Amino acid sequence: MKYIIDTLGCKVNQYETQAMEALLAERGHERAKDGEAEAVVVNSCAVTAESGRKSRQALRHLAERNPGAVRAICGCWAQIEPREAEELGADLVWGSGDRRGFVEALERAVAGRDEPEVRVDRPFARREFERLPAGAFAGHARAYLKIEDGCENFCTYCVIPYARGRVRSLPPEEAAAQAAALAAEGYRELVLTGIEIASYGSDLPGRPDLAAAVEAIADAAPQLRLRLGSLEPTAVTEEFCARLARTGRVCDHFHLSLQSGCDSTLGRMRRKYTTEEFFAVAERLRRHFPHCALTGDLIAGFPGETEREHEQTLRFIERCDFAALHVFPYSRRPGTPADKLPGQLTAAEKARRAHEAHAVAGRSRAAYLRSCVGMELSVLFETEENGVSTGHASNYMEVSVPGTNLRGLVKKAQITGVSGEMLVGVAV
Repeated sequence: MKYIIDTLGCKVNQYETQAMEALLAERGHERAKDGEAEAVVVNSCAVTAESGRKSRQALRHLAERNPGAVRAICGCWAQIEPREAEELGADLVWGSGDRRGFVEALERAVAGRDEPEVRVDRPFARREFERLPAGAFAGHARAYLKIEDGCENFCTYCVIPYARGRVRSLPPEEAAAQAAALAAEGYRELVLTGIEIASYGSDLPGRPDLAAAVEAIADAAPQLRLRLGSLEPTAVTEEFCARLARTGRVCDHFHLSLQSGCDSTLGRMRRKYTTEEFFAVAERLRRHFPHCALTGDLIAGFPGETEREHEQTLRFIERCDFAALHVFPYSRRPGTPADKLPGQLTAAEKARRAHEAHAVAGRSRAAYLRSCVGMELSVLFETEENGVSTGHASNYMEVSVPGTNLRGLVKKAQITGVSGEMLVGVAV
């Protein structure tokens, strides 16, 4: 079987796609060029209404470019809206679990099933962490390991708990064994990912926390540098930071889920921290990881947000000195409490506020990049073109240096300047 998979959404979706590709390869299947696929797959996202629209559009476009191919859609949007997915003309609709079952169902569909198959389970009935092959997309220097699934925060704007279910974790000893195997394959960086990794271990005997998983992995694979996925600020305690720093393996880049810089808006979002608590977390990380890059997410124009609250958010994100901030206009998601809140803003107003927040964040990013000049950074080189090698530093800033034969290596680079959004320097 020749297949194409299009992936939308978060790093967990990307991880699960590479795992499905590994499972397909084990069974003798291979990727296809556009126009030659026997099966087209969309691994969908449901985090906003817009991501659902993009998931639908992706399946239509793949089907148009690969006439006669089996059309399959899986992932969070398919989990939440299976009937709508079926109405798109999908031959196979699968939810956000049991990837091995999905691969087998895809084989059956290509072999000639006459009737469309819809298979969506009840996420809150899931109790076991789904074991999938860890690794990376072909040709990538950085590997991913999913150590957690599910979320129990139930923020008012988010549908993901209903698509993924409750927290389920990969035991630390299994995570460590997989990390050691990836290190033996030659990877030098491992991204620990999950839907809400700050809740890691709450379902396991003895309740080991995320720091315990990091410690186990660092001990088992000391040659790997470790990068964490998005963190809930409430998990970033003094002890947590100290334990991570002691491993000597954790990258000095932390992505914190902010969402708003205004306490009243955070309350309507049902977030579990205040802006002052968030700022304390940022300062805590900077004490234990000097000059670390802090990045985050921000929702602009949340229902009920006044102009004054928007201004508070702008001042707060300026105060935090983010190295990067992903800013999204609020997108209504049917089925969430936020969709029914009063004070829904117009698309134009949300876009204006997002633009203003993006401008503030852009100034902070430029300042952080300038602050790196003169420093010596550890870089994992990933690509090479025209005699120039490019990769990401431990703080996740992109770095380019003159030189060849560096791909897949971690080398020091002396930073000499900034070029647009990239640092430039020379390999040490």
